Amino acid sequence: MASPVAGAISGEEAPVATGKRPTLTEEERARVEAAVQAAEQRTSAEIVPMVVGRSGFYREAHHRVGLLSALLVLTALLMIETAWLPWGWHAANAVWLLGMTMLAYGVGAWIGTWPRVLRFFTSRERMRQKVQLRAERAFAQQGLAYTRERTGLLIMVSLLERQVYVLADQSLRERIAATQWQNVVAMIVERMKAGDLVGGLCRGIEASGILLAGACPPRDDSNPNELPNTVIEGV
Repeated sequence: MASPVAGAISGEEAPVATGKRPTLTEEERARVEAAVQAAEQRTSAEIVPMVVGRSGFYREAHHRVGLLSALLVLTALLMIETAWLPWGWHAANAVWLLGMTMLAYGVGAWIGTWPRVLRFFTSRERMRQKVQLRAERAFAQQGLAYTRERTGLLIMVSLLERQVYVLADQSLRERIAATQWQNVVAMIVERMKAGDLVGGLCRGIEASGILLAGACPPRDDSNPNELPNTVIEGV
């Protein structure tokens, strides 16, 4: 089974995170494709870059914010009961109170979808798990698990979670240490801190090509391109 290596970017350090579908320009896609092509000329491995808007929906965060909002509104209304119930309690007031609480929950759940709020109410470990699952699923869906010599390498950036994930197939795991992939992640993160997503990807691809060149150099007879060099963009 493929072995993942992950690195996270803190919320304060990565201004690129939006949680929306990534929109790279044609020029940016061409830069990444050229970086992949140059890196793969040194090796028989296959490198696939991927940028996704998010790796999970985190609905539990929506509910947490909604419940917190409902609780705060209900508490506030009960504390100022005399202001809105000057003539005592009536059955209609219960309906109004319930309606305001439900409205507060709905507004809070909507606010819980905002990237900054969602990240605040979701643990880093929860997000890391989601990014790992997304990377593993993409690894199989994009054909990386089926290369001839099991030398597929996925470099995935998940924007909402602000995490970079490198996923190497079994053959590469046996030849390249996990700490070396962490260095690749650090290179990508460094550029992303400056808001240069594409530059970070290209730098990570170049560094990966250098590692792969030593672990699995190109074959003498042929070096077919088993997978497309284009960057994959997902929601």
